[in-house]
Amino acid sequence: MTVIIILITALVSWQAFNNPELKSRLMFIPTAVKDRGEYYRFLTHGFVHADFRHLLFNMWALYIFGQAAEDIFQVYLFGPAFGKVAYLLFYCAAIVAASVPDYLRHQDNRMYASLGASGGVAAMIWPYIMWMPWAWFIFPPLPAILIGIGYIAYSHYADKQGGSNIGHNAHLWGAIFGLIAYVSLSLAYEPGLMTEFVARLLQPQGPNF
Repeated sequence: MTVIIILITALVSWQAFNNPELKSRLMFIPTAVKDRGEYYRFLTHGFVHADFRHLLFNMWALYIFGQAAEDIFQVYLFGPAFGKVAYLLFYCAAIVAASVPDYLRHQDNRMYASLGASGGVAAMIWPYIMWMPWAWFIFPPLPAILIGIGYIAYSHYADKQGGSNIGHNAHLWGAIFGLIAYVSLSLAYEPGLMTEFVARLLQPQGPNF
């Protein structure tokens, strides 16, 4: 399912690169939602990107974190059949949830628009982190649990600072949604995942690249 999402996102984004009208129809524009009821934009903006670099970074991150999340959904939470559907719903819900704060903030701002899968991708880091909290990354050279905490802290800080075209608020709320939703699903359907997370968290490991 992760590969399918990546392929669909890449295809739609590629078409939008060369079709400004298509990009405009799919972007998240809060005033269009409020004035014309175009609620589909809460989701469709996650399948278009500003440029190839934006697309490549998001899809690389989704490939890394999404496959781990997909495995957890299929093996531990919902089984191989419904697990794929639940994983897709989790991803799409994260895209929507990450956009709600920006809608509330910018619903009367006709200059505001956003696009990209960052909100959905940010949600995917938490299943990965809570399964392998001490997995080390080459860049930044930190364990996953610190990257997750740092990601939320930095997104909040950067959003407050402003002055950037990067949607830090969507990153922040995508990550928060992912954490809350994943913990809630785990407690409801497989509490052993949380027990395993605590056990692994209490056994720090050194760098293992």
